Amino acid sequence: MDQRTPAAARIAPLPAETSPELREQFEAIKKSLGFVPNSMLIMQRVPKMVRAFAALSAAVWDPEGKVDRGFKRLVAHVSSRSAGCQYCMAHTAGGALRFGIADEKLAAVWDYQTSPLFDAAERAALDFAVAASCVPNAVTDDMFVEMRKYWSEDQIVEIVGCISLFGFLNRWNDTLATPLEHEPIEVGERFLAKRGWSAGKHA
Repeated sequence: MDQRTPAAARIAPLPAETSPELREQFEAIKKSLGFVPNSMLIMQRVPKMVRAFAALSAAVWDPEGKVDRGFKRLVAHVSSRSAGCQYCMAHTAGGALRFGIADEKLAAVWDYQTSPLFDAAERAALDFAVAASCVPNAVTDDMFVEMRKYWSEDQIVEIVGCISLFGFLNRWNDTLATPLEHEPIEVGERFLAKRGWSAGKHA
């Protein structure tokens, strides 16, 4: 596996073959991302956590969901940016491309409030993601009024599920200084570096 491991990594990822009982979970995430992320290779020290995390991730990214999977990656990206998680920013940028978001739209996501590439529904959801990712939480009743103009309650639950999943991941990866894999480093350097993103930067 081609990885660049920063000196600050706090717990090393284990090889996937360390836990053969997790092969099904690792194969599923590899099918989705193209590789097994170091976050899960660290987490495998507690196999029950991997199974639970994989089940929640599968539900959040369900292809039969009512919110486009590419757009949910943009929601996760904005949420992770709000939280400051460099690892998740790179992963969600790569995921957005993998699930159909155009290069120019990903490049413009930092300016979603003014970019013509985003419509009113998307702006409302991304504003919501930023507010929901703040500590303390900054979502207001007025934001829910705005969300309901464009999104059903089922869709709002999906969006909140995505934001909440990354609330866990942002804390997990920043705390452990999870080393980035080769693939998301390339995406980060291509799309995010000019905005201050760095593969070696953590919390």
